[in-house]
Amino acid sequence: MKDVRYDESRYHGPETVKKLAGSALLLAVLGGCASTATSIPVARAPIIPIPTGTGLGQVVGATAANLTRMFGTPIADVREGTARKLQFSNATCVLDTYLYPKGKAEPVVTYLDTRQTDGSPIDRASCVGALQIGRRK
Repeated sequence: MKDVRYDESRYHGPETVKKLAGSALLLAVLGGCASTATSIPVARAPIIPIPTGTGLGQVVGATAANLTRMFGTPIADVREGTARKLQFSNATCVLDTYLYPKGKAEPVVTYLDTRQTDGSPIDRASCVGALQIGRRK
């Protein structure tokens, strides 16, 4: 039987370390290329179309007459110089619309503010929607 002895310098020399480091780097690089992971499709909520003719887009740029058709008679109508504030309300919220003229044209809504009837914040589009729904009844 042949006497096999462990020679530490043979296995732990600088050349062996370089070879092992190179092999590890090569495996890491190639391992990323040979990925077998598959992507799982993500379920998405269906797209719900927003009806045209409703919401903020109809309010901004509207005249006082248009606002009255949309929301009914305002609960407040305040004029200051050429500016005008119309306020609409229901059990859900209060909508303040601010109308300003552009040149000699009729004043139109350039800004609006909303709040719940208790004074707490509410999304502007939600308030406009609530006022429009109340008007349709």
